[in-house]
Amino acid sequence: MLTGDLVRPRLRIRGSSLSVEMLPVNDRYLRTASDLIGLLGDHLGKSLGTWADSLDRYEGTRTDYIIIRGLAKALADSATFRPVETSISPVEVRQRLFSQGPVFATTDLFHRRERGEVLSVIASETGLTTVQLEEALYADRPAEYVLTDIGPEWTPESLIARYNLELARGVLYWSSEMRIDIHDNFKDFWRYLKLFKLMFWAQPIDNGYHVTLDGPISPFVKSTTRYGRQFAAFLPALFLCEKWNMVADVRLQQSRETLKYQLDDKTPLKSHFKASGEFDSALEADFARAFEAKFGTERGQWLLSREDEVILLGDTVMIPDFAVTNKRDGRRALIEIVGFWHPEYLRRKVEKVRAAKRRDLILLVYEGVNLTEDRLKDVPGEVLYFPNKPVLKDVMKAVERVAKI
Repeated sequence: MLTGDLVRPRLRIRGSSLSVEMLPVNDRYLRTASDLIGLLGDHLGKSLGTWADSLDRYEGTRTDYIIIRGLAKALADSATFRPVETSISPVEVRQRLFSQGPVFATTDLFHRRERGEVLSVIASETGLTTVQLEEALYADRPAEYVLTDIGPEWTPESLIARYNLELARGVLYWSSEMRIDIHDNFKDFWRYLKLFKLMFWAQPIDNGYHVTLDGPISPFVKSTTRYGRQFAAFLPALFLCEKWNMVADVRLQQSRETLKYQLDDKTPLKSHFKASGEFDSALEADFARAFEAKFGTERGQWLLSREDEVILLGDTVMIPDFAVTNKRDGRRALIEIVGFWHPEYLRRKVEKVRAAKRRDLILLVYEGVNLTEDRLKDVPGEVLYFPNKPVLKDVMKAVERVAKI
């Protein structure tokens, strides 16, 4: 992500509203982006320090250096710089050399040994050459890390798009609260909330959920950007959704006024986060295909939908694999397929099912997962076991029994 000094100059305040000025896709900045992409490619196998020096020379006397540095930061963040492998630990080299006391290239009255002499002595002791010692001396410092992968296949347009996304994220560094209305792709939304360890409070709204992400309670802690940076890290997850809006409370440094920062699904930005596949397992995919083949015609009374309801469970959620809705009267039942055998997964799954207390929730349990009936005897909804794949006839009988409006 961008550093604060690369974001602040692009912020714009109008009344109580805060926005960020995006970089236009014009000839000037397309050329700049193209130059920087080429420059990074030329540095494959070279050090981070060399890359920084080349950027300084490219920047020259240009007055739009904030933009150049921001584009370069987006590039470098997606690239891979790795420490150089050395025959001896850099720490050991420094310990051996520095224990000899201060030495210089030439001797004087107070320093009777030359630097080269000390290097030769240590080289003899370690069985290395002086060149190898020089290379190892600071090899563990980030400036000496070597570029091994330039990252995605950048185009000038995609680099500007990423830079604008990073600007949008940067506004949230100084945020204390985010309020989001979300109407689809619930699974990825909560997956990334969990990944970035964000606290949330959620309540249902029409065709979706209103979610509040809280920062620290203590006014002292609010002076830091720790939580805001977590909000910023999470932001690209919203662009995986089709219908959403967000309002964040932002208080810039040295300001007592709280400003409103707003984004929604019409914001022309794209996420670089990876979206989940349509199904998590072959069992789920096979079940959906079988259901569609048998009930997916116009004459079918039931409609199968994928992960369209979130069961709120305090500081966590449960998102059942499927919902089945009656086209005529609106009755619904939820379906969760339990086909993964890992003990910790099963433990968490059973805990969530019990906490949900939903009588309209049907568990389809693969017999091979070793989840015996006695462990599920207090589950409120229906439990059906299957040896190879769920039997649709039995599933639909259970749906008829538990479905409700």
